[in-house]
Amino acid sequence: MKFNTIYTLCLAAFAMTACSEDIDLGGVGTENIEFPQGGVVYVTDAQGKRNFSTVEFRDHITSELNIHTQTPRATATAVKFQYDENVLTEYNRKNNTQYKALPANLVQFANDGVVTLEAGKTLAIAEYTLTSDGSLDQTETYVLPVRASVSSGDAQLGSVDATRLIYVRDLSGIPDCTKYVPGPDGELVPGVTVFSCMEVNDTNPLNNLSFTLGNEGVNKGKCLYDALIIFSANVNFNKETGRVYVFCNENVQALLDYRDKYLKPLQDRGIKIILGLLGNHDGSGLCNLSDATARDFAQECKALADAYGLDGFFFDDEYSDYGQYNLHLYYPGFVPVSNDATSRLVYEIKKANPDRITVAYAYGGTWSLKEVDGVQAGEYCDYALHDYGGSSDLTSQYPGMPKSNQGMHSQEFNQGRFASEYGLNDMVQKGYGSHMIFAMDPYRSNVSRQLDAMDRCARCFYGDKIVFDGIKYPKDWK
Repeated sequence: MKFNTIYTLCLAAFAMTACSEDIDLGGVGTENIEFPQGGVVYVTDAQGKRNFSTVEFRDHITSELNIHTQTPRATATAVKFQYDENVLTEYNRKNNTQYKALPANLVQFANDGVVTLEAGKTLAIAEYTLTSDGSLDQTETYVLPVRASVSSGDAQLGSVDATRLIYVRDLSGIPDCTKYVPGPDGELVPGVTVFSCMEVNDTNPLNNLSFTLGNEGVNKGKCLYDALIIFSANVNFNKETGRVYVFCNENVQALLDYRDKYLKPLQDRGIKIILGLLGNHDGSGLCNLSDATARDFAQECKALADAYGLDGFFFDDEYSDYGQYNLHLYYPGFVPVSNDATSRLVYEIKKANPDRITVAYAYGGTWSLKEVDGVQAGEYCDYALHDYGGSSDLTSQYPGMPKSNQGMHSQEFNQGRFASEYGLNDMVQKGYGSHMIFAMDPYRSNVSRQLDAMDRCARCFYGDKIVFDGIKYPKDWK
């Protein structure tokens, strides 16, 4: 089935709503905000985020909400969390969205949702459990709407923490790409996340299905790759209409139009589909859009993701001829190139797609991102992937991003830039949990070296081995 009609309808809906009020996230802020001393407690999720909380689960999962205070309290404070569908109803009304509430019977708060921050402590943990009953659509995102209130004690709850939306997907029945390794206490924990950034002008993405892990155990048969980055759609500017838009060349568009053939089989195995966004030599790009243009562009990205079932976006600041065109001097909607503009665009795309993944290529204008509207970079940007061979810590460039989401020692298979066993082991030992491989293609002449490189990944990341099933998928679209 072709999806051009769906996308056109989505864009029409986008055009009608693009000038509406900004999306209200129902609580904006980060741990970097200066809270009044002595009387305020605030809430984060298990990843330390105050915004953009997402949970994916199969069968059931126990997660947590954390209560924090800047300084220890002299007296205990109890906070109660409860399911409140009115929180989502109000959000949908304000933002013209149609998210569905996670059914209340699928969530259970421990201790009836009450957690106590004891005197002298700065942290308390409230657990909740989600349990599948088989009724949820695996392709749809639901929202767990939560209201929080202080039930005892004299502390105050930050106003932005009184409500939160947790975006939930029930993936029961869909294979899981997550590979598990023994944690410090012997328990199984998620291992390294591997991104396949694929040049799709000449490579079929179905090739990502051909490489799995082979040892007996929990990871046997799981795909090596956790996510496909389609490289790449483009940021383009139409001088006649004055609009910045997403351009897909004939190869990218073919994969989207025929997603059931080229993309859905990957998602059915648990692989995420992420669309790259890249400059295209016309002066527009990730780093020179005004705030209003960024919001407009973000809504188009949402329409695109909704139409084609995308799981996220990848930001790569290359091939934008900013200096040659200086668009900000001649056209409204542009600003001088700045990291502020780059950060704003990534933030607005995450804001419009809170349930989708955002990934930055730590290169050029996306080498670092700044706080936007009180939200630190590590909250609105989920992953940062180094340029080839890079291995320096990225925390200062993406404040708030955990090491597990920082990608080290990226490889470029077409150019023969392979990571060493020492480098891969070193990143694991230091706690870095993400990795990118660019241009994997079993049709290239160096396929044996590619297989060796993937086997090193399997060995260093998971103590496993790679299995190539021998199936190669040619480029078979026009």
